[in-house]
Amino acid sequence: MNEFDFIRQYLCNKQKDGNVLLGIGDDAAIVRPSLDMDWCISSDMLLAGRHFFTDTAAEDIAHKVLAVNLSDMAAMGATPKWVLLSAALPELNPVWLKSFCNQFFSLCGEYGVSLIGGDTTKGNLAFNVTIIGEVPKGLGLRRSGAAVGDDIWVSGRLGLAAAALEHLSGRYLLPPETAKICLPCLLRPQPRVALGRAMLGMAHAAQDVSDGLAQDLGHILCASKVGGQIYLQDLPTLPELAESLPSEILARHMLSGGDDYELVFTAPPGKRCEIIAAAEKAETAVSRIGKIMAGSGLEIFDSDGRPIYLKKGGFDHFSDG
Repeated sequence: MNEFDFIRQYLCNKQKDGNVLLGIGDDAAIVRPSLDMDWCISSDMLLAGRHFFTDTAAEDIAHKVLAVNLSDMAAMGATPKWVLLSAALPELNPVWLKSFCNQFFSLCGEYGVSLIGGDTTKGNLAFNVTIIGEVPKGLGLRRSGAAVGDDIWVSGRLGLAAAALEHLSGRYLLPPETAKICLPCLLRPQPRVALGRAMLGMAHAAQDVSDGLAQDLGHILCASKVGGQIYLQDLPTLPELAESLPSEILARHMLSGGDDYELVFTAPPGKRCEIIAAAEKAETAVSRIGKIMAGSGLEIFDSDGRPIYLKKGGFDHFSDG
């Protein structure tokens, strides 16, 4: 099998999208934008040995490669539409490629996304996805809109992916039933696209939690030129995880573990009932964890009201950790 056989056999999927006038096969795709919509465009690169273990199953890699990009669209309140997939592959293994592509296109179908192009080359295993989404003109969520007095909310549960990573790395072992719940959060995160869209017109600012809650919330605070306070006892997590780990390790996972791919967002207190109702409709749990304050920086308090100081706020691609 050569590169062009791979493209024809695995990537020229018969997806139907009336806005795609020309898909894979030419030098560029041609798409027709919808009227009265803004485009949201994002790109993420995932490397073997850095973002996933080299022995991770092909279908799990495929899911995560796309899911982390879908999460970026969720943070903007955008509807994901099209993706371009670029891959460096050490070899063209038909069994591996079939598993990868089946899961990739399955997730595309679940979220109504079309693959319209990309690139392939031989090299160490790596993937880059560029994603394009649509949001009604002027309504896209940003990091810079948080206002003093806003509530701070987060979706889902925090710390499960970080605990799964430690488990797989052998730093500690989770009880089997707890590991069974945590591992899918690392390998197959669930992007909160429906929740992000539901927050349009309600949330003032939003960000996906990819590198750690404290660090990613910090991006909102910095962009909005405000401060924030959050409370450890209000952070949502898995009760079984709280029973399995020392409190300081669990706190570190929830605050700076990363790989959660939940949404952290701010909204005025008057929207609380609407947010809860919208979250229920989106089938996603949300928790109110703090508030936006005048000033700058993030303050974190434990259940006794004592400040918590983090040595590291989250993941950094250029750190040694």
